[in-house]
Amino acid sequence: MKKNYLFTPGPTQVPPEVLLAEAQPAIHHRTPQFSRIFKELSEDLKYLFQTEKGEVFTLSSSGTGGMEACVANMMSKGEKALVLSAGKFGERWAELCSVFGVETVIAKAEYGDAIDPADVESILNQHKDIKAVFATQSETSTGVLHNIEKIAKIVKGYGALLIVDSITGIGIHRFPFDEWGVDVAVTGSQKGCMLPPGLAFVCVSPNAWDAVEASDLPKYYWDFKKMRKSLKDDTTAFTPSVSLIVAMKKALDMIKEEGITNVWKRHERLASATREGVKALGLELFAGANSSNVVTSVKAPEGVEIGAVIKKLRDEHGVTFTGGQGSMKGQIFRIGHIGYIDEFDIITAIAAIEKGLSEAGHTIDFGKGITAVQRALANS
Repeated sequence: MKKNYLFTPGPTQVPPEVLLAEAQPAIHHRTPQFSRIFKELSEDLKYLFQTEKGEVFTLSSSGTGGMEACVANMMSKGEKALVLSAGKFGERWAELCSVFGVETVIAKAEYGDAIDPADVESILNQHKDIKAVFATQSETSTGVLHNIEKIAKIVKGYGALLIVDSITGIGIHRFPFDEWGVDVAVTGSQKGCMLPPGLAFVCVSPNAWDAVEASDLPKYYWDFKKMRKSLKDDTTAFTPSVSLIVAMKKALDMIKEEGITNVWKRHERLASATREGVKALGLELFAGANSSNVVTSVKAPEGVEIGAVIKKLRDEHGVTFTGGQGSMKGQIFRIGHIGYIDEFDIITAIAAIEKGLSEAGHTIDFGKGITAVQRALANS
């Protein structure tokens, strides 16, 4: 018998209660029963985003669908955007803007580094015609966290819109949408929301609606105006992922019961313990001081084919980690500690890394990483 453990930054482990909610008999989406659930969900999503002023739309898509909807609804032909790019998902913002013909200026940081807010201010000062800034809170491909609070203050000073990919940030890191003055933010179901893939959530502030009304980029399924009209009737513009929405209501009940502040603290504690375990094994963190609480990115030990280690742990031992993306393939591996994760999951993850590296011929002092994790958890 082999148990499976998922330590990826998405999809993530799903609580049994949420799986059971998803397994309930389907209901029709144009009924009072669905509208009641959807209305409660939409209000609970405001708690997740920490907003009272924003409206949250539920999209049947992955997070990338939510990102595309943001570009299509917030920009118009001939307008210019600033894209903050320090990894694959910052690059995705630029690719989406390019698809819609939006002119882009890129603020770039090397993989493993965070965007310097001073660079954002410098570019905005040089390009006064920038309409919107597209940012990423937690760059999952590198394990880097960006300072959205500071970036938001700068962007507001120049009158631009701030649109944030917080697909792996919300539900893990503090993200007070209203307090920071974010205009649009997107997250996904398979991350901190503890659900299978299939839903994206986009929060739109009142300040963003002038841009939505003026947008002339092509859209049909992703139209925020249609979504807003349907939201007022406690439904969706098109057929929704009914079972996932029912499950999401249960997941949000669990988040509310724990308390969002406690959820943030739990992720911080578990991420810190993971990094202590990694360092105790003599491994080097890729993101260093900029590490996100979503995922710990680790440099592959010299002489170890890390892709083969990941494959063997997954296929033979049932423990799944992820490697690097793009140019980082074979250079790093990533340990996800996001969503439905507790202390013993972290101990299991570090134990698996000890086993996997040892089987690959890397010298490992068994138990050293686990001891460091236990000590870090006990002291926190």
